[in-house]
Amino acid sequence: MLEQLTGGSQNTLYLVARGGQKMVLRMPGARADAARIDGLLREIRLVRALSGTDVPHAALIAADETGTVLGMPFYVMQAIDGWSPMDGGWQAPFDTDLDARRGLAFQLVEGAAKLGRVDWRGQGLDGFGRPDGFHERQVDRWLAFLDAYKVRELPGLDEASGWLRRNRPAHYTAGIMHGDYQFANVMFAHGQPARLAAIVDWEMTTVGDPLLDLAWCLLGYDGEIPARAASTWTCTAMPTRSEVLEHYEKVSGLSTENIDYYLVLANWKLGIVLEKTYAAAVRTDKVDAKIKETFGAMIPELIATAAELARALPTKAR
Repeated sequence: MLEQLTGGSQNTLYLVARGGQKMVLRMPGARADAARIDGLLREIRLVRALSGTDVPHAALIAADETGTVLGMPFYVMQAIDGWSPMDGGWQAPFDTDLDARRGLAFQLVEGAAKLGRVDWRGQGLDGFGRPDGFHERQVDRWLAFLDAYKVRELPGLDEASGWLRRNRPAHYTAGIMHGDYQFANVMFAHGQPARLAAIVDWEMTTVGDPLLDLAWCLLGYDGEIPARAASTWTCTAMPTRSEVLEHYEKVSGLSTENIDYYLVLANWKLGIVLEKTYAAAVRTDKVDAKIKETFGAMIPELIATAAELARALPTKAR
């Protein structure tokens, strides 16, 4: 049995059922360009490298990097029996059991911690990313990215950019980073206790600074309590930021002392990434007007949050 699945924005997904086993086939669409194909080849390499680690993921079953079988590179992975909070909200018992719901937050950051502590060199990922100079490249790289499609002024952009240049970490521990780590890109196992079943969607994965993944999934936090209305963190019974940071440190072995830098970077970078979608929306009538409205307000808020947080933090001597 072969059934096309929805939800794959970058690649095409098919559910494959054979002999009682369910698998998912992932491949670029028919019109995929060289960059999209290269991205899938990177995914294959990454998922293969995760084999034997304790990172929850859909295990690789088979792959064809050459494209000789189906005319396009593809890979087949284990089908995960799980659920996402972004697809209909909290599943039972997490919809009513508040103590159980707290465990989902701890499992989320634990997944990031396990990914970041993988011995990426030992797993064959030399050359997968460019960890040397990672933070030195961030501001110039993403500002150049923004310049290619900029359609409006974003107040606070220059202030946050300058602060990030002056306060980048002098040292960090390189590791695998997902690149878009959040509730939307994980699946949880059914029932309690809370258990992360799989991290999904590896399109932006590289070897860089894994603490950015932690900041990425904490964007809904302001101080000690969840703050941003659009964030899943805002619901009742989520643990405090201090609690999840402590859990991340325990699992990863990394210090989160400088987490505010990463939160400035995460807000700033997410605003720039999403601005590309907004820019495309305002330049064409074919895009849903709701995107213009939603992103039109959200992105300046992200940039302003980065600038406000930077303004409230001291510039550290380097």
